[in-house]
Amino acid sequence: MSRRIDYQAVAPRGVKLLGGVHLYVSQSGLSPVLLTLVYLRVSLINGCAYCIDMHTRELRDLGVSNEKIALVPVWPEAGELFDGRERAALAWAETVTEISSTGAPDSAYAAASAQFDDKELVDLTIAIATMNTYNRLAISFRNPPAAVVAKHDAKHAGTQGN
Repeated sequence: MSRRIDYQAVAPRGVKLLGGVHLYVSQSGLSPVLLTLVYLRVSLINGCAYCIDMHTRELRDLGVSNEKIALVPVWPEAGELFDGRERAALAWAETVTEISSTGAPDSAYAAASAQFDDKELVDLTIAIATMNTYNRLAISFRNPPAAVVAKHDAKHAGTQGN
């Protein structure tokens, strides 16, 4: 599968504005680990290989264990490995990402608002919406994961000398 459009090159202003929203969320006071766990979960739901690769790497860089990263797709079964705020954020991420089928029910809202104050919950929802946008860009335009690019580059670097 090859890249369709380099959307960052074609629409740099739009991507920069989206990056501004991402920057806002990163400075919101929500923990980087919590946000990145949410980004990974949203990307897993959407099937965005580019973002799954990126957020897995980011979580490792943030010191999150491989076991915890591996259990993000099945976080409800991971017990206390995820704290209460992480579990609430992951549940809210699933509800918001799948909003066409969930409708964001009152029970999901109540569970999230039990862990987050109003501003945190709005910021978390902005983060979820932003990641859904990034996923849709990366999937639609076939943005390749860094691991694939690295393998491709290594393969072609080995043939350059021949």
